[in-house]
Amino acid sequence: MRPSSKPTEPAADATPLPAPSFPAIEKLLESGSADEIRSLFSSVKSGLEQLKGPKAEQAKKVHAAIGSAEELLGVLLETRESMAASSKGRR
Repeated sequence: MRPSSKPTEPAADATPLPAPSFPAIEKLLESGSADEIRSLFSSVKSGLEQLKGPKAEQAKKVHAAIGSAEELLGVLLETRESMAASSKGRR
């Protein structure tokens, strides 16, 4: 007897996957400013600049990643501000 070639359907009682949540980032974006984000990363950046030897190459990569994170958070803050401004304009 051959096994069925039909794909099995997932169980109906399967629990849904949790939605991703990043409460620390959400809090920073809701109440923070661009200056607060810069100050948050400035101490890490200065520590990376002080590294010497083989860790200096890794520090360059981390520095670039931090720059990308700063840029992304800046865009998110700008988006939040423009959404707040447009919602105030509709009132």
